[in-house]
Amino acid sequence: MTYALISLAFLAVALVVLAIALATRRDRVDLMRRWWLPALVSGALLAVLTAVFDNVMIGVGLMTYSGATTSGLRVGLVPVEDFAYPLAALVLLPALWLLTGRRRRRRRRDGGAG
Repeated sequence: MTYALISLAFLAVALVVLAIALATRRDRVDLMRRWWLPALVSGALLAVLTAVFDNVMIGVGLMTYSGATTSGLRVGLVPVEDFAYPLAALVLLPALWLLTGRRRRRRRRDGGAG
């Protein structure tokens, strides 16, 4: 199995969870309008941090990648497939927050702890 396939699986799961989270919200258009810029800035920062720190870790020998399991495209020493994991986290974490935050608000409104 290649890193690209693993990366696509992570991204697919994150996108499905986000789609479910947005489908359950009535204010999804407002959310997307408010979140696109912070998500874009966060994505750019994550890409820079991934490039810097992965290059350092690969450079000092903490990680190695077989050429047979990567696409061959690299940013410095980092295979481009490595950038999919922070992108998946950028999508998945807010989606999980949306899914769990609604329940927490409902419990508070109904008088439960939470």
